[in-house]
Formats: sequence, structure tokens, C-alpha cells
Amino acid sequence: MSRQSLSKAHKKITELSWEPTFATPANRFATDYRFDKAPKKDPLKQVLRSYFPMEEEKDNRVYGAMDGAIRGNMFRQVQQRWMEWQKLFLSIIPFPEISAARAMPMAIGAVPNPQLHNGLAVQMIDEVRHSTIQMNLKRLYMNHYIDPAGFDISEKAFANCYAGTIGRQFGEGFITGDAITAANVYLTLVAETAFTNTLFVAMPAEAAANGDYLLPTVFHSVQSDESRHISNGYSILLMALADEDNRQLLERDLRYAWWNNHCVVDAAIGTFIEYGSKDRRRDRESYAEMWRRWIYDDYYRSYLIPLEKYGLKIPHDLVEEAWKRIWDQGYVHKVAQFFATGWPVNFWRIDGMTDEDFEWFESKYPGWYEEYGAWWEAYNRMRHPGGNKPIAFEDVGYQYPHRCWTCMVPCLIRQDMVVDKVDGQWRTYCSETCAWTDTTAFRPEYEGRATPSMGRLTGKREWETVYHGQDLADIVQDLGYVRDDGRTLVPQPHLDLDDPKKLWTLDDVRGNTFLSPNVTLNEMSDEEREAHVADYRGRSNITPSAP
Repeated sequence: MSRQSLSKAHKKITELSWEPTFATPANRFATDYRFDKAPKKDPLKQVLRSYFPMEEEKDNRVYGAMDGAIRGNMFRQVQQRWMEWQKLFLSIIPFPEISAARAMPMAIGAVPNPQLHNGLAVQMIDEVRHSTIQMNLKRLYMNHYIDPAGFDISEKAFANCYAGTIGRQFGEGFITGDAITAANVYLTLVAETAFTNTLFVAMPAEAAANGDYLLPTVFHSVQSDESRHISNGYSILLMALADEDNRQLLERDLRYAWWNNHCVVDAAIGTFIEYGSKDRRRDRESYAEMWRRWIYDDYYRSYLIPLEKYGLKIPHDLVEEAWKRIWDQGYVHKVAQFFATGWPVNFWRIDGMTDEDFEWFESKYPGWYEEYGAWWEAYNRMRHPGGNKPIAFEDVGYQYPHRCWTCMVPCLIRQDMVVDKVDGQWRTYCSETCAWTDTTAFRPEYEGRATPSMGRLTGKREWETVYHGQDLADIVQDLGYVRDDGRTLVPQPHLDLDDPKKLWTLDDVRGNTFLSPNVTLNEMSDEEREAHVADYRGRSNITPSAP
């Protein structure tokens, strides 16, 4: 289809739009943004006539690659360490995709732009397609990988796992609260424009290095759609900027969206790339190097900073703070340590780090071994049952962390933890920005302006509160993370499947009582709480070297 005929078709489609005069449409998805002065254009001019043949070709390539992987015996070559982390990743990622599809009606309802509605409808179809091919990828892994346990329960496990709840919070951010905050700023301007670079480009490269060439095929097919989504987001942004009253909301939402995306996406993708890989070539980029290239340079410097020409205040301080957390404060390494600490309530197996891993981390992050090496050595010593409890219940100098009420990632940079009594409950936050998000941004009034469309961060947001005071074996059984024999755990702190004596069972973890840090915090007196918080912030949480 020529560009001229494409423009004509697009113009004809927009003529079909109409507003009813006999009734007032219901305002299903509320927004505090105003678009009365906004230009109503769609620079990309997307039409389904050209869209469907392109997507059909891409699907044919994806499913052809899946068939080729089976015929080429990929699953005898792929690294088990990598595949185990895919049980978590592929349980999470379809949910944000389908949430993004659900977000498009919110954007269509909130933005009075018939031209753009067509592009948003195309994006909705994209997101459904993405979720579908990702679910198919997971199904193929389940059918052909040596240990399908975990893949087979991933939808249920995603909903009840202590790690999956973080991903759920992330995906629900696309569809809750103010329609423009959720469906445009949080989803399109930040998540899709910035963080899909590491998610759908950097991570597939790591997959290929670990013998998995199916994930790159699927996720590069996904990423090739993102340019259209970025265009949709940018168009809505320009519409919002046409009204001066929207700038206050845009600046609020950019701060919230950037920080929450950093907290969740960097935690997850950084862990998958750094700790799910067996590729320890010295010339291979670390996650910090990838982040500097894909997020800092490609997004922040090339996309975000130029928005200042429109008079928009960019959160420079939060971008620099995110980089500081990744490079100076070991954010990703602390997340991986937390996931490994909680291995009994995972639904995947976590391989311990080896001497080769130690050397690579030390070369990429000088000082890594001093802070994390002894803990991983302890993890390896305690990987088999019989002589010890799970590492979370052994005294290795590691204190189980508090959860952040906002992003739901634990408060791992301990000196930055904020504690505040909000809505009658003592809450912990990983940072000042997450505290601001809950106490200031997600409220019915913002800086003297009514913002009734913003949601609230309510409910049982900390997984640990659900199982406070229960026995670990009962928790694992309730979660459903038990293999077909009714006693062996799905999660294991190693990859040794051949010897049944090395596999942890319900009996091996029984007798350990699980406590919620938040419940305990709220039960303390003011003096006890103050002392506890001071100790938490000041504790190094570094495991001493074994004698």
C-alpha cells in the first residue's frame, strides 16, 4: 500500500468516528487531565489493512522458529540455570502484556482523538498477540525442558508467589488510577519507551548466549511493535502539553512512573541477566553497562531530556539516583540475594554462584565478593538437606528484609528505608520516592489540586502478611509448590535432580515458623519500633567469611 493510499484510508477511517447526541457517554475511565485545547492528529497513521499482513508474517517466523528449536534439539544445549529463571519470567511477562491491552480502552476513553483511537486499537491487538506468543513459548518450554515442574503451574504460581506479586503490582499499574497516568505515562512513555530496551533487546541477547534462541525470536518480534506504541504515547503527551494545567500532573506522573519502573524492571531483568546466565566472558556487558547504554543514553538523554523544550520538568534527580542504586549500591545483587534467600517459596530452582561467577562479578563490579561472596558460599554449603535448615532460617548474618509498600520490592538499600504511619498502619518504603508515591501522589488532592481519578495503594500488599506465623511446610503446601510425589518441593537451591537424597522435601522444611516483618513492626511499641528501624538501617547485612 502506497503512502498516499495509506493516508487516504486513514482519513476515511477517522470519518467513521461519531459522538452520540442523544445521550451522554458514561465516563468509565476517569482522568484529571484536560484535552480541550489539544491538537487531534496521529502522525503514524496506522490502519489494519497494512497491519495484519505484517503481523501474520511475524507470527509465521515465530512459530517456525519454535518448530526449528524442537527439531534442532535446543533443549539439550540450553543452560539449566537460565531456563529455571524463565519459570519466573514467563509467568510474569504475559500479565503486563494483557494489562497493556486492557489499558488501551482506558486511553481511548480518556483521549478525544478519533485519529489516534485507530492506533490505540492496533496497539491493543499487539498486546494480545504478545501475551499469546509468550504463553506459547512457556508451553513449549514446559513440554520439552528437562524439568517442567514450575512451568506447569506458572499461572497459579504467579498469582501467589512472593516474587510474582511484585510483577503483578507492576502490571496493574497499567490499568489502575487515572487513565492517562496509567495507560500513557506509566505504560507507554516510560515502560515501553525506556525499559523494553533491556527487557526485549538486552535480555534476548543473554538468552542466546545461554543456548536459548527461542526467547530472542519471540521477544524481538514483540519489540518490533514497540515503535508504534511509543508513537501513540508521544502523540498523547503532545496533546496533554497543549494545556498548561496538565504540566503539574505530567511532572508528578513522570516521577512516579520512572521510579516504579526502575524499582521493578531493573530488579527483575537485572537478576535474570546477571544471575541466570552461565556466560561469563569478560567482554560480555554487565547489566549496569547495558542500563547505561539502553536506558541512560538511549532513553534519558535522547528522549526524556529533549522534552524540556516544551517546558516540562524532567526528573533528572531520580534518573541519577536509579543509576547510583544500580552501580554504587548493588541493587540488582541484593535482589538476587533476596530471591535466593526465599528459595523454599519459589516455584523454580536457583543455582548457586561458582568461582567462575565470583571472578566475573568482581571484574564487572569491583568489591562484589567482599559484600556478597561469603553469602553465596554459605548458600552453596547449605544447598542439600540433612545438615541444615533453609538458608533463610540459618544465622548467616542476613536479616530478612521489610517490603516496600509501594513498589513491593524489599527495602534492600537499608539506609534508605522510610517508615511512616499511613492510613492507620505503619508502612515501610524502599526510598523517599516510593513513600512520596503513596502519601502524596496517589491521593485525592495533589499540591492543592483535586485529583479524584488517582487510585489508592491498599489491601494486603506485602506477601509475608498472608502467611505470618505459619509453618514453612504448610506454606509450601498451600502454595502448591510440591512435585507429583506429594512430598518433594518444586523449588530447590541447586540443579541436582539426579540424586533424590539431594532434593528437599516437606519434612526437611517443617518446623520453621515464617514471620512477616510488617506485622511484627506494627505489633511493636514506639520505642521498640524506633530501635528496630535504627538497627535495620545501620545493619550491613553482610555474611562473615567462613572460618
